[in-house]
Order: sequence, then structure tokens, then C-alpha cells
Amino acid sequence: MGAMVAPKVDAVLEPWTMLGHLAARNRFRRLRLGVCVTDASRRNPAVTAQAAATLHLLTRGRGLLGIGVGEREGNEPYGVEWTRPVARLEEALATIRALWDSGGELVTRDSDFFPLHNAVFDLPPYKGSWPEIWVAAQGPRMLRLTGRFGDAWVPFTISRAADYAASLEVVRGAASDAGRDPAAIVPALNRAVVCGTNRDDVDEALDGVLFKTMALAAPAHAWNRHGVEHPLGADFSGVQDLIPQLIDRETALEYTSKVPLSLMKEICFHGTVDEVLDQVAEWRDSGLRYLVVINGSQLNPRLTKAVSATLPFARVLRGLRRL
Repeated sequence: MGAMVAPKVDAVLEPWTMLGHLAARNRFRRLRLGVCVTDASRRNPAVTAQAAATLHLLTRGRGLLGIGVGEREGNEPYGVEWTRPVARLEEALATIRALWDSGGELVTRDSDFFPLHNAVFDLPPYKGSWPEIWVAAQGPRMLRLTGRFGDAWVPFTISRAADYAASLEVVRGAASDAGRDPAAIVPALNRAVVCGTNRDDVDEALDGVLFKTMALAAPAHAWNRHGVEHPLGADFSGVQDLIPQLIDRETALEYTSKVPLSLMKEICFHGTVDEVLDQVAEWRDSGLRYLVVINGSQLNPRLTKAVSATLPFARVLRGLRRL
């Protein structure tokens, strides 16, 4: 629907406005609505707290707040400060919780980024509940913030099940240290699925230029595991520092030509239906409980193969419910 209104790739609709539209039309009574993820720096957290609480009320308790540090792409080009993004996220989370927990009383708190001076927040929770906060976190400090403030953990760039399990332990340990129930934090994951009727079709999709651009968002250390230096530098930190509009077509093609197939296989679930489900089961055994699925099969460079992947993808979705 959004593509019909804004068909260009950079003509991005404002997500919280769109969520309000969806909530008002009331077509999604069983679905929870939220953004994965809201930028902690570009939007003042008081505005984010109000937007999420409003959505929660409009949807009768089905609002979600996905939040993370955001990306340099959405901040620096627009004059938004892009220094100490993790510290800004920490203060944003603390600000949101302080406002939600204020009970309408005046809130004053010091902050290097988002100070409050006799601030009022008097929107009520829905039946005593605020929107769940889903934190997109990768690094050690962000994992600890998730344990302190989050209701769910939804990483983007963790590419191996063993790393996921180790990171989840950090989240749960931080929750326990903060006096929270570690088991109450939902272990989630945002990850693409590339499936097909046979292995050749899957590998063709993985080798497509459009899909391989996803590998540019992977940090340099992930590339190093496959014997290749990241084209954006040996110390490139990943998606949060990627500014794609500065990469022209020729450079993008040069970069994607360096992406090894083994890296593509590491950063997504891939294969036939049974192969994909086996891979997801490994992550389930590592603690994963909620998978946010991106259908990467549709990026096959051949339209007929993209269309033929529709049925296997539907079977994957059915199979996930049984895991």
C-alpha cells in the first residue's frame, strides 16, 4: 500500500503517522502495531513516549515501541548530532520510562541530551499497561541497556546462533542485576529468509546484486570471518554507520561483487523449506522465541523465480508456528 503512495525507494512514509492511520481504520484487530525501530536521537523521547502511548490506547493495548540508536543515515545528513549514540539511547529509554511512570506528576531529570524541567505526562496506560519496549541492540553496552529497560530484544546484525545465545545471557544478566525478571524479556530476531523450490534457485537469489547490498550493512568482523575485508574499511561498524545515498551505482556494483556467498548464507536463513526450518530450530535452541521475518526470496533477480518462491515461503511461515 505504501509503495502505491510513494513508489520511489527514498520516498519513505513517516511510520508513526502510518501506524495511526492503520489503527484508525481498525482493520488489524488481532495484530500488534509498532515500528522496528524508532530512532532514539532524531525524535525527542518525550515525543516518542507520547506517540507510543497514543498508539497503545488507539489499538486497545496492541501498541509496540521498537527503539534503537538509529543510523547515521537518518541523523547526520539532517543536522542531528551523531555523537555518543548509545549514551543517547540510554537517556532516551530512561526518559520514556520516567514519563510513563510519572502518574501525571511533574518530572524533572538531568540529562546531557534530553533534560526534563517540570514536564507533564498524563496520558493513562491501557488497562495498567504501557507499550512493550523492543530494543534493537547488538553491542555489550546496548545489551545491558536492553536488560535494564526493555521488554524484548530484537537484534538485526547478529549472524550466528552461538553469538545470539551469548548475547542473550548478557541481556538476562543485566535484567537480573536491575531487579527485573530475566525470563520476561522476549528474545526476538529480525532476519531475512531466502527460500525456494531447490538449492540452485536459492543460491541465485543470494547472488543477486540487490540482495547482496544487505551484506554492506554487516560489520567488518563478519566479513573477516570469510577472508574478505569490508569495502567500507577494516573497522566499519555496520548498518548504523552506513550512508547509502553517498554510494553511486558503479561503486555499489563494485562493492557487491566482493560479497562472498558464504557471508550471504551467514546473514540470513536460506534453502528449501526443511533447510530453513532446521536453521531456525538451531536459533530456537539458542534462546530465540520471536522471529521477525523479512521475505528476501522476492529479491531473486529473475521474476519467475521470485514468484515461484511464494509457496515455499508460505510453507516456511506455517512451519515456524510449529517450532
